[in-house]
Amino acid sequence: MADDDRGEPRRSRRGRTPSGKPNPVDVHVGARVRLRRTLLGMSQERLGEAIGLTFQQVQKYERGANRIGASRLWDLSRVLDVPMGYFFEDMDDDTSSLSPRNLTATTVEPEHPGRPADPMTRRETLELVRSYYRIASPTVRRRVFELTKTLGTPEPEA
Repeated sequence: MADDDRGEPRRSRRGRTPSGKPNPVDVHVGARVRLRRTLLGMSQERLGEAIGLTFQQVQKYERGANRIGASRLWDLSRVLDVPMGYFFEDMDDDTSSLSPRNLTATTVEPEHPGRPADPMTRRETLELVRSYYRIASPTVRRRVFELTKTLGTPEPEA
């Protein structure tokens, strides 16, 4: 292992930020795994069994504490029935700019104290989507969809 400028052994960051926190890209991918697993009504234990892991390892993936390698991501895409690109969808520019290849010792993590949490990760959203897909009638489901779009559209200012 090489030494740093102070003569101390340099530690591998393994894609972590300079502060030692999990890389936001890994956190995003983990959140997408959790979102899809939850939408399917699948437990962490069942997902772990399907890909040969313990539920604790699945938890670490979902938190971004452990990075997901390419072969494991491939397995997850098959078990969760999504394309590989799914795990990277909806990634904002701030997150993508913190990919390990862009991190250096001088990289500063952006602060977003006022930014609201991603609504796609909220339990309310997951329950709403799950309930929506339990509506048996395609006609009723479509009407609920149209109603939700209408209610969610801001009214033009007068």
